[in-house]
Amino acid sequence: MARIAGVNIPSQKKLGIALTYVYGVGRKYSVDICKQADVDENIRVQDLSEVDIKKITDVISADFTVEGDLRREISANIKRLKDLGAYRGVRHRKNLPCRGQRTHTNARTKKGKAIAIAGKKKVTK
Repeated sequence: MARIAGVNIPSQKKLGIALTYVYGVGRKYSVDICKQADVDENIRVQDLSEVDIKKITDVISADFTVEGDLRREISANIKRLKDLGAYRGVRHRKNLPCRGQRTHTNARTKKGKAIAIAGKKKVTK
């Protein structure tokens, strides 16, 4: 397994797909990185030379924010919104969707597992 940006990327996959295992690198950035490093994106990771891996690592570290730095930046942005009391920050604080989605019936991913509400008990005489 090759190690790029602190992540072990799978050696059986093609480079274009394998780079997406790095947090912050999707398909488009993966293709861009391969072009900048002058490496074929269709080559398997196990067939890469040390020089190619070094080129890819240099391109990622120079031009892209990935892994821990990106996670830190995103959490800092969310914390800033919460501290400001902005609408999006309030939605994050309440653990609700903050991009305008419906919440009456959906939003289970964000809200978590549904909690059952006990039915009304009949009054006995």
